[in-house]
Amino acid sequence: MPEGEEAAPLRPVPEDWSRLLAVAAHPDDLEYGAASAVARWTSQGKDVRYLLATRGEAGIDGLDPAECAVVREQEERDGAAEVGVHHVEFLDHRDGVIEYGLPLRRDICRAIRRHRPELLITISFELTWPGGHLNMADHRHLGVAVLDAARDAGNRWIFPELLDEGLEPWSGVRMVLVSGSPTPTHAVDVTASLDAGVASLRRHARYLAGLPPSAAGGDPEPFLRGAAESLAPRFGGRPAVGFEAILI
Repeated sequence: MPEGEEAAPLRPVPEDWSRLLAVAAHPDDLEYGAASAVARWTSQGKDVRYLLATRGEAGIDGLDPAECAVVREQEERDGAAEVGVHHVEFLDHRDGVIEYGLPLRRDICRAIRRHRPELLITISFELTWPGGHLNMADHRHLGVAVLDAARDAGNRWIFPELLDEGLEPWSGVRMVLVSGSPTPTHAVDVTASLDAGVASLRRHARYLAGLPPSAAGGDPEPFLRGAAESLAPRFGGRPAVGFEAILI
């Protein structure tokens, strides 16, 4: 954005839907903002489910991956419950080396056909985060695979083996909401649900203990609240979680 130019106002994320599937690479990915929006939606009675590509087993230095996977899976389930999500699945791709390709697309496509969501959430697939820090390969590969799988799910001739599993095509995905995008287009008012989002991230205590304060290590509330308030000028003065909305 050119210097001195004001960012465009953010549009509200549509809420005329009933089912959403959130797909992320690791436990904790969704808790960095998106969970506050999820808390709003589950309070409205919407059906939100989580799908994690890995169990985050490479995420805690000094903790053996097998033990780490158990810890982080439980932290994710506990964090999801804080925002009203009680259906959490794991695909068991390897943490840190997620590969973009047909196996990943097929796994996500399978889940979309099973859960039949109207909206998807995923993590940013851009090279950098807002502010310029490198976005890791797992996020980039997973995010693009989610976009492709959203289209794959509606075509019976892509992954026809899923038909043998009884999974008919699903073309009902309207849009993918990209969390953490450097170019958000839409937002969700989290005035009443931000505290639940903070509680959700706090559930990742073992993981957070190994992070520096700049990455929300320790108490994540200042980090999440600051991010939400930074979008308020673009969203009618209300603290918000931003998403880039991509139509399918």
